[in-house]
Amino acid sequence: MPLLSSCFLRYSPPRVSPTNPRILPYGEAAIAEAAALIRSGDCVAVPTETVYGLAADATDSQAVARIYQAKGRPSFNPLIVHVPDLEAAEIIAVFDDAARRLAERFWPGPLTLVLPVRREAGISSLVTAGLETIAIRVPDHRAMQALLDASGVPLAAPSANASGGISPTRAAHVAASLAGRIPLVIDDGPTSAGIESTIVRGREILRPGPLTWADLFPGEGRGTVTMQPETGPRPSPGNKEGITAPGQLDSHYAPGKPLRLHATIRQDGEWLIGFGAVPGDDTLSIRGDLVEAAANLFDALHRADASEAVAIAVAPVPETGIGVAINDRLKRAAFPR
Repeated sequence: MPLLSSCFLRYSPPRVSPTNPRILPYGEAAIAEAAALIRSGDCVAVPTETVYGLAADATDSQAVARIYQAKGRPSFNPLIVHVPDLEAAEIIAVFDDAARRLAERFWPGPLTLVLPVRREAGISSLVTAGLETIAIRVPDHRAMQALLDASGVPLAAPSANASGGISPTRAAHVAASLAGRIPLVIDDGPTSAGIESTIVRGREILRPGPLTWADLFPGEGRGTVTMQPETGPRPSPGNKEGITAPGQLDSHYAPGKPLRLHATIRQDGEWLIGFGAVPGDDTLSIRGDLVEAAANLFDALHRADASEAVAIAVAPVPETGIGVAINDRLKRAAFPR
């Protein structure tokens, strides 16, 4: 069967049952079972410090195809490769001095670098979606690091949820989104950062995340944050133009209900997610703390989506610091599908 028969790799479940995935608490037994599944060509869900990821051997095209199939992800949307350290990353990608300095400062951590890929490294072309670059990072989480060590291969790992849906920050989110599609979730509690990594190419932020421009390039003004191409076709689930890194689709991170932004009061039928002085059915941070809000964002959206309300509203979040990343996710979640 061709791996790239269409821009979406539709899921057909030959390997798991409708009662899956199993959820195992983090520990040696869970890591050993997950590594065995990775080595057999399967994919498993594992937490990182950002969100839960759906991991498979990045050198095995059949295994990577299972990620795309399980998620229903467009095959032109590349994946982030996770490695244990900078030395492992330099085997896969070509680093210049600026990229190496960033890696030395922020790895392990929520920074993804987009760099030229070394073809001799054997990374599947499905991972890079045919691009000459690769998105790579060193995660700062014991479960993902343990799985990297036990499996002995670089791991491609996008968020462990159906494509376009709300990203998972708890094992239960993964199980609900990918029921019957994957065999195993390693549960190590809620993720700490709560939103996906910051993606950087050169002096450009391709996806805002926990690390802000001020963190990465202190004293250099606001910098460039490229959330979509300025001209030409916009990236969407059916359109690959403008996609240079993961997380750039216009419609992404979306609940199943309509989402209204910048809400200060609840309208009929809505579940209001508050922030700061704006109260609601739930809140990102009653103190107006942006780091707390980022950590709570996807969890709050999951609760709102599971409520009896017919629509969701979210209070205004300042466009400063990590608020840029929060608003990026909210704008994509609210984008018409």
